[in-house]
Amino acid sequence: MRSLRPAPVRSDVVVLVGNPRPASRTRAAAEAVAAQVARHRQIDGDAVTIELADLAGDLFAPDAPAVDAALAQAASARLLVVATPVYKGSYTGLLKAFLDRYGPGGLDGVPVVPLVVSASPAHSAAGDVHLLPLLAELGADVPASALALLEPDLPDAAAAADRWVDAVRTAAVRATAEVAS
Repeated sequence: MRSLRPAPVRSDVVVLVGNPRPASRTRAAAEAVAAQVARHRQIDGDAVTIELADLAGDLFAPDAPAVDAALAQAASARLLVVATPVYKGSYTGLLKAFLDRYGPGGLDGVPVVPLVVSASPAHSAAGDVHLLPLLAELGADVPASALALLEPDLPDAAAAADRWVDAVRTAAVRATAEVAS
């Protein structure tokens, strides 16, 4: 792994979209989720969206300044939303190829919202089973569970984000109470 150059401009909120189709429903949902979670965390400012579909041709190139800039941008975020449709029961290969460019601790301490979009309720656990462990391996600060949206829920992604934030907070309070007792 190469060392990353610092991002020229730091964005407080970064949306990383692993859908191989640009301007996807996954992107729209991720941007809505990012806005809601940023509001809950009291982070102001516009989100920057990184469409991995736009970087696909450079992901395997040894020298790819645009990919390096995207990696640095994501790693410097105060809030990172990592969104992927569920492909064959897991995240997309495009997202995996991007995240594999980080070395150990590449997302150290970055608060991440793992978001998966699926057509079937049977795939709702893909975020918890596959994406969360990958992000944790990179050092990201991940919640107890990923946010899973079914395709019918996409128009109400912001409301789903509110419910997810409440559930994550409740789980954290319970875990803290259990540790204290």
